[in-house]
Amino acid sequence: MDITGIRKDFPELEQKVHNHKLIYFDNAATSLKPFPVIEAIEEYYSKYNSNVHRAGHKISSLATIAYENARKKVAKFINAESNDEIIFTRGTTESINFLTDILQDSILNNGDEVVLTVMEHHSNIVPWVELRNTLGIDLKIIDINDKGELDIDDFGKWFSEKTKVLSITHSSNVLGTINPLKKIIKEAKKRGVVTIVDGAQGIVHSKVDVQDIDCDFYCFSGHKIYGAMGIGVLYGKRALLEVLPPYQQGGGMIEKVSFDNVVYSSVPYKFEAGTPNVGGAIALRTAIDYIESTGLEQIIEYEKELLDYATQKLLDIEHLTIYGTAVNKDPIISFGIAGIHHYDLSTLLDGFGIAMRSGHHCAQPLMNRLEIDGTSRISFSFYNTFEEIDYFTDKIKIVKKMLI
Repeated sequence: MDITGIRKDFPELEQKVHNHKLIYFDNAATSLKPFPVIEAIEEYYSKYNSNVHRAGHKISSLATIAYENARKKVAKFINAESNDEIIFTRGTTESINFLTDILQDSILNNGDEVVLTVMEHHSNIVPWVELRNTLGIDLKIIDINDKGELDIDDFGKWFSEKTKVLSITHSSNVLGTINPLKKIIKEAKKRGVVTIVDGAQGIVHSKVDVQDIDCDFYCFSGHKIYGAMGIGVLYGKRALLEVLPPYQQGGGMIEKVSFDNVVYSSVPYKFEAGTPNVGGAIALRTAIDYIESTGLEQIIEYEKELLDYATQKLLDIEHLTIYGTAVNKDPIISFGIAGIHHYDLSTLLDGFGIAMRSGHHCAQPLMNRLEIDGTSRISFSFYNTFEEIDYFTDKIKIVKKMLI
């Protein structure tokens, strides 16, 4: 790949922070946006800003076509069987809340069991905890080994006769661990368990094929995959979507309304109440176009090289511990340095123009499991470089001398 040319597509990389050229290592939180995505948003709001599926005028028709083309693009990108299996949401968080809300009205009852893992993001923990408090479900939490990997050798520990749902991250936003979804979901299916995948990290660094994975639901956020904020995707198998109740009620999701009865629209529209984020959906389509034109396989390979290189550079730093050493990892490294608080490290490195993350990363149960209060985290994208990693590790050594 032409990394120099790619970097020119991301205007944020041209700026300076504290008189230093920006080095953006916070990609697991949100990715930067290329010019085509920014231009797609501007074009929508300046040329055919209109609601969709409603009016008969020309610009509404243009907006509707663009919105539905975005749905088609997402369906093809993750190999959904039908465009109708793609529901636009505000992001992964809303998608999981969507599912916990409608599953309690259709599948889950008091005493049923939901399986989670200790590496889940708060978005895939808090809604289930609340459902336990209100509905009376039980939560079973699957632990990790010292490498940050799940134990998949004995599924007898995972599932019981009470298990109704498995909700699992594709890959950890802290450890980088990529979970063997296909094997796990195959075992869940044998037991009739409904499967949900939090793909917020996985969608960015993997080729996702929902039919091959065979999950019932897969969700992700557009802003992590070079799209706009406030747009997300919930994929669901059509057979399930057909029988599940709506998440919200309002305009755009009904066929007929009277004071005596309501007839809902067909899938997916019965799940998209109100005015959708049309500009966000169009931006997501453009982001996927950009990824495909660059080459997803090449992106994955290059990011793996960045991960391997950075890992070796960090391991050469004395008193530094990396959390998460799974064989299969996304380009995410969480680490700690003895004697240095992670907030102090990120604050001082920001002074050198380095944007990174520190804290619990919305994964406090995992931090408790690791017996730490937080980590420093760097995460890579295909616009990052080996030279940036060299600069980063050199500055860590300077900060160490300042603080220890």
